[in-house]
Amino acid sequence: MDIRKVKKLIEMLEESNLEEIEIQEGEESVRLVKNKPYSPVPNESIYSDSSQIVEDVRLGNQEELTQEPSKDEGLGDFISSPMVGTFYGSASPGSKPFVSVGDHVNEGDVVCIVEAMKMMNEIKSEFSGKVLSINVENEQPVEYGQTLFEISK
Repeated sequence: MDIRKVKKLIEMLEESNLEEIEIQEGEESVRLVKNKPYSPVPNESIYSDSSQIVEDVRLGNQEELTQEPSKDEGLGDFISSPMVGTFYGSASPGSKPFVSVGDHVNEGDVVCIVEAMKMMNEIKSEFSGKVLSINVENEQPVEYGQTLFEISK
């Protein structure tokens, strides 16, 4: 597709009330979407909870949604994912998990790996204590800020 056509499409989109436009010419296609003004979400947890509900409704999941324990409950400290990726509880398939529920961890101990963009990132405990819960299954995708572990205070 000719770049002049793409530029013309951009101009047309900017001047119109349309939010997006997609043009296909043979095997080539171009999709243009207007930038939406950024509006920060006042409470990120509300945003992520509501998006999960929307996703579950859209997928037709009829199960009751389970909520993660609130970080304000004071039961323990939480280790959260510092990035979006895939959770691995052990160094390699078939090897012993880094930690299990009931294990004692010290500050700085590796508790899991989060793979992001083919990079294996060791996640270390920021706390010392007993592992109260592991909130993620092995090889499950995780989101930024998602609670992975609860460690006793």
